[in-house]
Amino acid sequence: MPSIKIGTRDSQLALWQAKLVQQKINSISLADIIEIKSEGDIDLVSPLYEMGVQGIFTKTLDVALLNNKIDVAVHSLKDVPTQLPEGLMIAAILPRANFKDWMVVKDEQIDFSKPLTVATSSLRRKAQWLNRYPNHTFESLRGNINTRLQKLKDNEHWAGALFAAAGVERIALEIPHHIELDWMLPAPGQGAIAIVCRNNDNDVKSICLNFNDNNTALCVNAERQFLRTLMGGCSMPIAALATIDSTGKMNIKGNVLTIDGKEKAAIEMQFSENDFINAGKAAAQKILENGGKEILKKVKQQIK
Repeated sequence: MPSIKIGTRDSQLALWQAKLVQQKINSISLADIIEIKSEGDIDLVSPLYEMGVQGIFTKTLDVALLNNKIDVAVHSLKDVPTQLPEGLMIAAILPRANFKDWMVVKDEQIDFSKPLTVATSSLRRKAQWLNRYPNHTFESLRGNINTRLQKLKDNEHWAGALFAAAGVERIALEIPHHIELDWMLPAPGQGAIAIVCRNNDNDVKSICLNFNDNNTALCVNAERQFLRTLMGGCSMPIAALATIDSTGKMNIKGNVLTIDGKEKAAIEMQFSENDFINAGKAAAQKILENGGKEILKKVKQQIK
């Protein structure tokens, strides 16, 4: 078959992920990388929730796929909407990397009891942080990892900025100091890479299936089902983490908060293998019953 065209954003992290997929495909077929700039990379000023964030980093690649300009698109799964455009599908999920969040700081000695200014564009990170540190303030931080790190370096008023650990680790960036945020729940799918293709492209689907990690796929599918049931996009302050333990049980933790962090609903549930298919939905319904419904109403009013 002809060389498979891999579509990707042109940031250092996106290209790293695309090259990883290229290496895997090259073990079976030929593959070339096509760089495409997304709408989310062009506008680095507007907060994500003001940009109609659903698919802001994936829409351009979706169009290229549907127009047959590329054969697969490679994404950080947390950026992929839970509802893909008609005609497209997730063909494979690669083994998950570090799912945690980091606070990158300039000074290793930091006093969290003091009023600090922290930078992030994520409402999820902001809400969980303010729930823990209500006396802190936030400023918006947009751009790829390299851009955000430079902005942090240049801004003398920021105590630190929040990042997904997987992105920093993947491209081996040198950072001054970081604090692992063990208490912060990640975005659904965080740390996982998705390969998207056309539904009817059986040759590409067959090749990509070789790279699918079943345990990762089961866990992130539950997380995305949790998000979809709550009718949340990747800009909403919704977090979920599913893991499969040594006994084969799936454990799901999830939460939803108001943007100011003052109100929070959280759940932790366990499921047997027979219940994996609906685990995310069951967890979401439980959190809606436990105060999540009222919180989501307030959030949607706040970001209108």
